[in-house]
Amino acid sequence: MCGRFNIIDDRAVQVLCERLGIDTARWPIRFSDDVAPASRISMVREGMEGRRVDDAIWWLLLESTETGWKPNYRYATFNTRHDKLHKKGSVGYRSFIESRCIIPASGFVEGLEGTKTYHQLNGIDKAIAFGGLYRSWLDERTGEITYSASIITLPPHPKFVGIHQKAFPMMIDIGDQDTVDRWLDPRFDRTEAFETLLVPRLVTGLEAVPIDRPSRRNPKGDIRLLEADEKI
Repeated sequence: MCGRFNIIDDRAVQVLCERLGIDTARWPIRFSDDVAPASRISMVREGMEGRRVDDAIWWLLLESTETGWKPNYRYATFNTRHDKLHKKGSVGYRSFIESRCIIPASGFVEGLEGTKTYHQLNGIDKAIAFGGLYRSWLDERTGEITYSASIITLPPHPKFVGIHQKAFPMMIDIGDQDTVDRWLDPRFDRTEAFETLLVPRLVTGLEAVPIDRPSRRNPKGDIRLLEADEKI
């Protein structure tokens, strides 16, 4: 991923939350037109009392400072590569086993490597449920817990030729209730069950809009429609 996404307050996001069993009156979503790494984001996770939405720093590995937990910028951990998930000692290894989450989004930005070509990818009539990992960090001075999160990236998707050919973000089909339940269950540790999720798949159609730059997102060309892949 290029490292930017957005989430807007619309019916598509409301439907996603409903399908995930989230009461947004109790667990409000953090909306933003421009989410960059190290920003505060909303993540859906399974808590002691059921599913909930928590704020998290979009950067999995944090470090302690005098003012609390902050991103550890020595390592870029806003994304976690799929081929690192099974490696003991890697940043996302333990989280993949016991601390998985879903990060809701309306769209995201990708850039073509070695060029200044960017696209805004918008879900068509559906919000996007990124597959993510999270960690919790305790401030022993205050007792406050800070959450951090990362989006899992997969091998490139063939439909992203000319858009981004290095990686593809994991997307979870919220219509597949069994998969959603297993993914969010911290007690479910048989990660081999998630192998099909580690194959790049468009679970919803996307509108690819050429833009001038990620921070502005001004349209500058013809829109492409990328159809959803067939269910496995």
